Amino acid sequence: MRKMFILDMEKCISCGACVVACMDQNDIEPRNGDSPFRQTVTVEEGRGKSATMTFLSLGCMHCENAPCIQACPAGCIRKDPDTNLTVYDNTNCIGCHSCAMACPFAAPCFNREGKMVKCDGCIERVKAGLLPACVKVCPFQALRLVDEEEYNQMEREKKARLIVRDYGKMTQEICK
Repeated sequence: MRKMFILDMEKCISCGACVVACMDQNDIEPRNGDSPFRQTVTVEEGRGKSATMTFLSLGCMHCENAPCIQACPAGCIRKDPDTNLTVYDNTNCIGCHSCAMACPFAAPCFNREGKMVKCDGCIERVKAGLLPACVKVCPFQALRLVDEEEYNQMEREKKARLIVRDYGKMTQEICK
């Protein structure tokens, strides 16, 4: 079944639990020069009373039409046919960084040998019926892995809420 990562920015507090879980799951050691596959970011906008903060957990988004796949001249990146997760085999990686330059989320990184590595969605866990490590530890369920059917239902509900909200605003304006 096709899977999709979802980040609810209204729930994310940039706690970093997802980053630590990912590093643990993938044996990533930043002090040895490894780059984490997931990072948290805080975006501050505005000043004074209008200031806002948005929190993000960033990693590979496993894009439907992943630009990293087309950019890799060695064919190291592909879509898993069962889960639709963007996975890799860096055996033939030439370290050209084309995948990293093509990715809008800066997901591909390079190990100490100069070969590309990236989030694979914890595909072995997912195929075993488990959640990816980052999703499992998220204390507010801001980061989720859903199947395509659930995603489509969520999108329908989101659009319905927007229609209801906009209809309510329009009705209030007309009734003034």
